[in-house]
Amino acid sequence: MPDQGGSRQNVTFPSNGRTAHGYLARPPQGVGPGLVVVQEWWGLTSQVADTADRFAAEGFTVLAPDLFGGATTHDPAEAARLKRELPVEQAVEDLSGAVGFLLSLDGVVGDAVGAVGFCMGGGFALMLAARAGDAVAAVVPFYGLPPDPDFDYRGLTAHVLGHFGELDGSIPMAAVDEAAIRIGEATDVRPEIHFYPAGHAFMNDENLLGGYDALQARTAWRRTLTFLWGHLG
Repeated sequence: MPDQGGSRQNVTFPSNGRTAHGYLARPPQGVGPGLVVVQEWWGLTSQVADTADRFAAEGFTVLAPDLFGGATTHDPAEAARLKRELPVEQAVEDLSGAVGFLLSLDGVVGDAVGAVGFCMGGGFALMLAARAGDAVAAVVPFYGLPPDPDFDYRGLTAHVLGHFGELDGSIPMAAVDEAAIRIGEATDVRPEIHFYPAGHAFMNDENLLGGYDALQARTAWRRTLTFLWGHLG
C-alpha cells in the first residue's frame, strides 16, 4: 500500500543537470559535518526523516536524497518494484549531487562528508563512496551491499563501518565477508564489520519486516556516532 504520509521532501539540489529532491535536517548549533543518509526501499518516508533528525540532533547537517522521486510505500512487493525500476546510475548520480550540495552549504564544516545507508541504501552508500573518493570520509552500510557482488571498489578511500545481522536471510554473512575482502584487495581500506544477533532491518523501528531489535539498534547507533565523529569531527 502507498505510505499515506508521502515523501518527506523539503529541499531541492542539482544533480548531473537535473533537479533532485531530499530531506535536509540541520543541527541545533547550526554548524557541523555533512552526512548523507540513504533510504531503504520504502522511499523517503517519515522514518528516514526521523533518522535524519536524530543525526542532526547529534550535530550533523544531514541530507537524505529522495531516490524514488516522491514515491513511498509500506508494501514489500511495491517496494521491491520501486527498487527494481530504480536506475542504479541515476541513484548514484543523485547521491553524488547530494555530497556536492552538502559541501556547498554554510555551516557544513570540513571538505568531506559521511554517508550512512540502510538496506538498499547501504549498498548505495558504498557505491557513492567509491564514486566520490575523498569527498566521502566515512561510510556506514547497515545490512546492505551493492547489487553487483563483483562491484569495483577502486576509488573508495573512506573509512568503512558495517552493521549486519547474523540472522539476515537476504545478506548471508559469507557475502559480507567477501565484500570486505574485495574492498581490502581494491583499496587501502580495512573495513570494520560488526555482526549482530538480529535479522534484517534491525534498526528500523517501524518494524515493517518484523526485524526491529531495540537493543541491537542502540548498540549499532552508539558505534555509528563514535565512528562518524572520529572521522568527521
